[in-house]
Amino acid sequence: MSEEEAVGAVGEAELAQNAMRMLEMISGYWVTQILRATAELSLADHVAAGAATPEEIAKREGSDPRTTYRLLRAAASLGLFADAGDGRFSVTPMGGLLRKGAPGSLREMAIVQGAPFHWQTWGALPDAVRKGGTQMQAALGLAEGDTVFDYFGKHPEEGGLFAASMANATGMVIDDVSAAVDLDGVSVAVDVGGSTGALVHTLMKTRPELAGVVLDMPHVVDSAVQAAGEAGVLDRFTAIPGDFFEDVPAADLYLLKMVLHDWDDAQCLTILRNCRASAEPGARAVVVESVVDKVGEPGFGALLDINMLAATHGQERDFAEFDALYAASGWQRVSTKPTRTPQFIQELVAV
Repeated sequence: MSEEEAVGAVGEAELAQNAMRMLEMISGYWVTQILRATAELSLADHVAAGAATPEEIAKREGSDPRTTYRLLRAAASLGLFADAGDGRFSVTPMGGLLRKGAPGSLREMAIVQGAPFHWQTWGALPDAVRKGGTQMQAALGLAEGDTVFDYFGKHPEEGGLFAASMANATGMVIDDVSAAVDLDGVSVAVDVGGSTGALVHTLMKTRPELAGVVLDMPHVVDSAVQAAGEAGVLDRFTAIPGDFFEDVPAADLYLLKMVLHDWDDAQCLTILRNCRASAEPGARAVVVESVVDKVGEPGFGALLDINMLAATHGQERDFAEFDALYAASGWQRVSTKPTRTPQFIQELVAV
């Protein structure tokens, strides 16, 4: 083979490789919808409970046996199920993450990410880029100025699923955060925008004298109270319906887990300043967020940033952008710790 032919062969091989990779990216939403359907139809739960054939699963779920088989086959190609022989399936450890209530379950996350309200906002992404901000109001039929949280308030079933999906996300980082947060000198911890309060409840269980508070929207707080009862910390827990853009309860420790990325810089400053205004002497804050890497480096942060553009008024940030927010709101970042997920734990002190 001549040098010219060798260069051409390499070029053709690279082109084919790039084309296959591009095809995987183009069809990426197929995977999202397979996961959503697998979760909604409880396939992993049925198989784990002993219904190992498509016919057995279809009888339990009320689905069609043939199309149930086709979904199982597709899910098995993604590593969620394994062929157990004789037309039977078994659940893999990864597939087990779609089981209801399983340790580390991401079932609700799979349903929410594939749900209509989510892909409709993504469908407006080109317009969001053209116009300089989310077009989710038009995509979801909301009034100008409404947020995705207003949508959930008007659609409580979907709001409940979203809250459960956030509990899924919390479950991925909760052990790392619990191990990293120093509770010495902390009497009251406020989970700001904490949904059902999974994080503060976990901290309360590690420190019996700690009082915990969740501040969130009125339609969320009943779920937080219920979760506190299930966690066995209800006697030390308070759920406050409120608006962190108006005020935040006084505390020694403020927990801001995946909150700041929902909002633009001006709104983040309001949240952080309200925390600082009510802070007890020596107060600290813990911010848990993804962080955007350098341009061109593979990472989850830059992808999540586009999700925020599509569905919210927020964004993901790099450390310099976070520090600028902290400096303008009376906080200083004093430590940063990675987790086993794309999230980082940032500890702040009041200055």
